[in-house]
Amino acid sequence: MARMGSSSNEQQLAADQDAVRERMHRIRHKILVLSGKGGVGKSTVAANLAVSLAQQGFRVGLLDIDIHGPSIPQLLGLRNTSAQGSGPGGSGEALLRPVAVSESFHFISIGSLIEDRNAALIWRGPMKHSIIKQMLKDVEWGDLDYLVVDSPPGTGDEPLSVVQLIEDASGAVVVTTPQDLAVADVRRCITFCRQLSLPVLGVVENMSGLVCPHCATHVNVFGRGGGERLAAEMGVPFLGRIPIDPQIVSASDEGTPYVKAFPDTVAGKAFREVCRRIAVSCTGQEPEPKKETTMIRIAIPLAEGKLALHFGHCQQFALVDVNPTTKTIGGVETVDAPAHEPGLLPRWLGERGAGMIIAGGMGQRAQGLFREQGIEVVVGATAEVPETLARQYLEGTLVIGANGCDH
Repeated sequence: MARMGSSSNEQQLAADQDAVRERMHRIRHKILVLSGKGGVGKSTVAANLAVSLAQQGFRVGLLDIDIHGPSIPQLLGLRNTSAQGSGPGGSGEALLRPVAVSESFHFISIGSLIEDRNAALIWRGPMKHSIIKQMLKDVEWGDLDYLVVDSPPGTGDEPLSVVQLIEDASGAVVVTTPQDLAVADVRRCITFCRQLSLPVLGVVENMSGLVCPHCATHVNVFGRGGGERLAAEMGVPFLGRIPIDPQIVSASDEGTPYVKAFPDTVAGKAFREVCRRIAVSCTGQEPEPKKETTMIRIAIPLAEGKLALHFGHCQQFALVDVNPTTKTIGGVETVDAPAHEPGLLPRWLGERGAGMIIAGGMGQRAQGLFREQGIEVVVGATAEVPETLARQYLEGTLVIGANGCDH
């Protein structure tokens, strides 16, 4: 009997691995983001790498396997969004749909799968391995160009499970800060990759100096060059430096990816260059971005979940990504309105990628300020929920009446 049970268990493990293999076969490049220690900004790098790839028109998935401290939902502003079921898979188990950030960018995290987000998950290795296998096997990723995997710090159960389950990973991106303490831990991380025959795509030196926003003086807060020296010593590519920017902190706390809110800053350009080099490491050639879809982010002021007829009195904003070409709605994000300050909202919404506002009423001066930011303004809409207004806009049936507020 023991032998029969053992045989049955082995058959199930083989079937699970086949299911993972089949799912991963539809993804061209699988990238693990690792770090030797915590506090180096690994999740921030992973999230902004994924967003940057999606901005180039690639189909991207982001998998957060940090079981005990998932931060990807917060970084993407989707902390309270859960993954949904989509019917039975090939093994008979229910598949999960990842959370949509936009039409071409989806993610899943342990934070998307548990109801109590304040619960402490006290799990040993086998349980971690099981949930990671589920997120690879039972999540309906579809056809992707890139899957970015955000791993917890160190070389423990989670990264080991992912490397064992994804048999053809493109490689690892290793994140460090410049100081020697972090570099020593990253050296062990690279050794871990080599022992598991996982290619190292390169080293990213995060928090590499601070550029003063007032005088432009460069201050090496944590030193400089440790990541580059380590890469040379270990014979792996150096992918670049990302400087400290206080706006990275504020954007992360607000749930807005930094490369989306501040693409033209020194750090924003550094993220894009690191992304380009990673793509070169994966493919051996300069990336050829796919044609970008014409996505528009519509900002809709809300009061009690519906459009606020008086723009200046709104409690929240719904940020709805729509594609007028395919007439589809991507992600919907709800954010609290900032404290009232004259002239703040045009810049605030511009930083969050808004290209259009649908409002009940808005004064002429305010409309002019938004248009100066390149944000189109539509006024006179009725008090509907955001998805209804976005759908009406796509279908050309948006009902526009009188400007409800012209002061």
